[in-house]
Amino acid sequence: MLDVKTKKHKASKKTKRSWRKYIDIKDVDTFLDNNRLEERLGTPFSKRIDTQLFSIDKTADVTENVISKRAARLALKNKEPRCFASLKSHTCVPDPISKRNRVRTKEERMNSILRQREVERQVKGVLKLKEKEALKNRILAKIASINRSKSKEIKEDIWNSINVLIPETITEWMSSNSIRHTLKHLGIKKRKLPLLCKKPSVLPAVETPHPGTSYNPSYNDHQELLHNIVQKELELMKQDEHLNRVTTQMFKKISLQKRDENMMKEMLEGLPKNQTTSSFKSIEEDHEEENSSITIANNKSKKNIKKTLVQKRKQREQKQAINERTLMKLEKKKISDIYKLKTLQKQIEAKERKQESLRQKRTKKRESESLMPKTLSKTKFEPIDPDFQLAEELTGNLRNFKPSNNLLKERYKSLQQRNIVAPAVIKL
Repeated sequence: MLDVKTKKHKASKKTKRSWRKYIDIKDVDTFLDNNRLEERLGTPFSKRIDTQLFSIDKTADVTENVISKRAARLALKNKEPRCFASLKSHTCVPDPISKRNRVRTKEERMNSILRQREVERQVKGVLKLKEKEALKNRILAKIASINRSKSKEIKEDIWNSINVLIPETITEWMSSNSIRHTLKHLGIKKRKLPLLCKKPSVLPAVETPHPGTSYNPSYNDHQELLHNIVQKELELMKQDEHLNRVTTQMFKKISLQKRDENMMKEMLEGLPKNQTTSSFKSIEEDHEEENSSITIANNKSKKNIKKTLVQKRKQREQKQAINERTLMKLEKKKISDIYKLKTLQKQIEAKERKQESLRQKRTKKRESESLMPKTLSKTKFEPIDPDFQLAEELTGNLRNFKPSNNLLKERYKSLQQRNIVAPAVIKL
């Protein structure tokens, strides 16, 4: 196919903007690129003469002397390191700035008379305010560096440090938030432990199994395991019997017709059999009369009768007499309590003993509740059945041992018991 010549688009080149837009400068760019390449890499091989490309070897072939290892190490040591190659020039382009002016220092730029005065001042030991502050800061920094503990040196145990600002007697009854608030205003900040850092349960992740569950247990361990399982089963049976007794066996099963008849008999107890209808009518009439009388009584207007001065005075005297009697009783009680110190002491001791026993019960209950799983869902947590084998099923070796529980189910139940996963009905 023949090359189709495209017609050049003619445009006005009146302004600099249009000239830059419509002028073709590709040939100039290629020429400049070639020149830059020649400056970096040198003249191309096609333009070089033979003497620049080739050399005539006029020396005879001489076997190289074998250099000792010591000489080779010394030569390698004296050789210029390769890391300095990046600092050298790797192009043939000459430096555009052939002569560079060195920047003079502050002392060189200073006047000769002023320089002489500065030397005399330094000889006499006269310091400027800036130099005095710098010297003072240098001394303080040196003292601080001496007093500062080294990075690997441990002088005190931070976990055994006790806060002396708030005594233990106060922290016993104060909550954690109030202690943090008090320390904040005393200039000490106590960091609050985030909830994510706290473990949801006290139970360990992997509990050690009972020694009776071994494939070759001792007689005592095996009997102890079986005894514990029997006790748990007896407790469950006792609980089922109790629930059956207080729910199913407490009520009798009767038909609906018989239930209605019994209800009617209970309602008609104490009433004559022939006058049941008339009695109901008389009761309704009595209710209507009572309602009408109540409405009439409510409609009557009440007179606002004010108390006389004599009545007010008597009422005031009665209140004053009541107050005096109560004060007299209190005074008599105080005097009588002095003679009841022993009985009061016994009552206080009995009350303290009762409070102490209740406190111990609460602590025991709290400890037992910490081991129990929390209610995280509507499904109640059911522990996994204990793994045990009867005496006839014991094999005595691992080859014939058959595990009864599923490992995945056991791990899932452990997560539920430690309040990490909510209990759910999942078949594993």
